[in-house]
Amino acid sequence: MLIEQIWTDNCYRNFNYLIACPQTGEALAIDPLDHSKCLTIAKYHGWEITQILNTHEHSDHTGGNHEMMTQTQAKLLAHKNAKNKIPAIDQGLSAGDIIRIGKTVELEVLDTPGHTMSHVCLFAHHDLPALFCGDTLFNAGAGNCHHGGDPTVLYHTFTHQLAKLPETTQIYPGHEYIVNNLHFTLDREPDNTEAALLLQKIIAQDPNHAFISTLALEKKINTFLRLYSPTIIAKLNESFPKPRHDIDSKWVFLKLRELRNKW
Repeated sequence: MLIEQIWTDNCYRNFNYLIACPQTGEALAIDPLDHSKCLTIAKYHGWEITQILNTHEHSDHTGGNHEMMTQTQAKLLAHKNAKNKIPAIDQGLSAGDIIRIGKTVELEVLDTPGHTMSHVCLFAHHDLPALFCGDTLFNAGAGNCHHGGDPTVLYHTFTHQLAKLPETTQIYPGHEYIVNNLHFTLDREPDNTEAALLLQKIIAQDPNHAFISTLALEKKINTFLRLYSPTIIAKLNESFPKPRHDIDSKWVFLKLRELRNKW
C-alpha cells in the first residue's frame, strides 16, 4: 500500500490522501478538497484515481468532488446515510464493508459517528496497520461536534472502536492541529512528559512532511484517550466539582470536549 499525505496549506489545515496499489497504480482519493494537488501528485506517480471517498459531508472534505469526478470519472463513496448530504454518491458504505484498490489494498470501513452522524474511517489491515480517520481522531485531539454531531456518540466511537485498534496503527487525520492539541493536553495534564517532549520536537514542523503518530503514542498524549489519568480527573474536578463516585470515563470525555470547544 502506497500512501501520499497531501497538505492543502489552506485556512482549515486540511490533509488529503491518496492510497495506491503498487502493482496496478490504481488509487483512492480521500477527501480531495485540493483536487489540483491530488491530481498533480497522482500524475507524478503514474497513478490512476478510480475511487473517491468522503469521510463525511462537510464541505472542506467534499469540495473537490465535482472537479475530481469530472477529470477522472472516479466513483464516489461515502457513508450510506450521507446520500442526501453529498451529491452523486455511487456507493453508500456500512460498517465492515471492504474497499479494494487494485490487486493488493483492502480497507475496512468503520462506522464512526460523533463528529457527524454519517462519518466513516478506513482501517488498513496490513503489516503496518493504518487508520484514515477524517475528523474523528486528530493527533492529540478529537473532532468537534458543532455541525451535526454528538459528543456522547463520539465518546462511544473512541472507547468502543478506536481505542481497541492495534497499538501499532498509524494515524492519518483529516487536519493538522497537533501543536494546539498538545498545548491543550499540557493544560489538562501538565505532568505529561511525552506530550511536552513531542511538542518540542514538532512545534516547527513542515506540514508537507508531517509527523505520523501511532495509536500507542496517542494513548500517551491525547487527553481523549487518557480518560483515567489522575491528573486530568483532578483538574476537571476543580472546574466541574462532582462527587468522586459520580466521575466516570464518559463524564471525563464530555467535559474535556466541552473545554476544548473554547480552547
